[in-house]
Amino acid sequence: MRWISILACSAALLGAAAASAPAQSSSAKPSAPQGVAHIVLPPVPKPLLPDSFAGWVATNPPTKLADPAQADPASPDALKEYDFTDGLLAGYKRSGETLTLRALRFHDASGAYGAYSFYRQNGWPKEEIGSGATSDNNRVLFWKGTTVVDANFSRIGPMSGAELRELAGMLAVPEGPRALPPPILLNLPKASLDPQTTHYALGPAGYAGSGGVLPPALVGFDRGAEAVTATYSLRSGPAVLTIVDYPTPQMAAAQETAIRAYIKAGAQAQPAWPKPLQDSTQASLEVRRSGPLVALVSGDAIPDESHKLLAMVHFEANLTDIPQPTDSEVAKTGRLLLGIFTLCLIGAAAAILLGFFLGGGRALYRIARGRPISSVYDEEFIRLDLREDAVEAVPPLDTAHPKG
Repeated sequence: MRWISILACSAALLGAAAASAPAQSSSAKPSAPQGVAHIVLPPVPKPLLPDSFAGWVATNPPTKLADPAQADPASPDALKEYDFTDGLLAGYKRSGETLTLRALRFHDASGAYGAYSFYRQNGWPKEEIGSGATSDNNRVLFWKGTTVVDANFSRIGPMSGAELRELAGMLAVPEGPRALPPPILLNLPKASLDPQTTHYALGPAGYAGSGGVLPPALVGFDRGAEAVTATYSLRSGPAVLTIVDYPTPQMAAAQETAIRAYIKAGAQAQPAWPKPLQDSTQASLEVRRSGPLVALVSGDAIPDESHKLLAMVHFEANLTDIPQPTDSEVAKTGRLLLGIFTLCLIGAAAAILLGFFLGGGRALYRIARGRPISSVYDEEFIRLDLREDAVEAVPPLDTAHPKG
């Protein structure tokens, strides 16, 4: 049995070494040859606007829009709030027709959507271009990724939408968090919502320019707030829902108190009520807070429907588990120990089975020959029988009469 035990222990040690080899090889990084430098160049960025698309050809080199004052002299502050980075102004020509494109690029998709909602007017019809689009006679406005495109045709045609869809397919799309739209949009109730009336604001200029209901100073954009407004078509009349998202629930509670007091002051409020508040039915004005969200209903709906709409605004904290890019050293060590234990267990089981097989076979063989199961009972040594009754009598020699 000694050689069986030695064989089992050797198998267990060899298995443990084999299990530790992949873990060590995975953690070890191949060393680069000395004296060789690998330079990884960043990918070439896509141009903001192409030289040609769908038969349209650029007439002159595009004009770069380096700052918000160049991109939009009428609303540079709003573009700053949406984190404008750069833009292009280009003219195209095809078969005697002209097309002017103004492309504005922002830091992320939230800024692009905010600028798109800032320029889009309520009542403009919806178009299927990019991530969202609208039109007004010969003007088409759409956004995709971090880019907003304002297109002005000399003559709009039945294929103009398809041509702009081809252009939208050429625009660069960011990855990761920069590609996400504003999360505050998820808090808007979907029932009776007119999606073409949503306006997202990150500052006072964008909020006031898109028809905000409250005075911008009362919203608290200087405290990191962001706001969204939308129109709902209720049975008793249209209602405007304003949702303001604050960094913390404590800040939201303080602003809720200030907004509620401002609404209650009525004609004596300072500053004076903006026109959207003045045109609203005062009985339907209502304020409610849910976590870091403060919601306000205004418009012409009856109080019962305004209350139901406001009750549908509910904040839910969404926790996302971010996976680790690589395994930790603790996980690697745990897998190594588990592999060693498993191999030792397999080796021990193999040794026991092998012992039963060889030992049982030898026992059966001895039983078949009529011998005891164990060799302990075998007499495998020489024995001298020196008992007196076993000594044979030997005749004495006759020395008196020698022969011949």
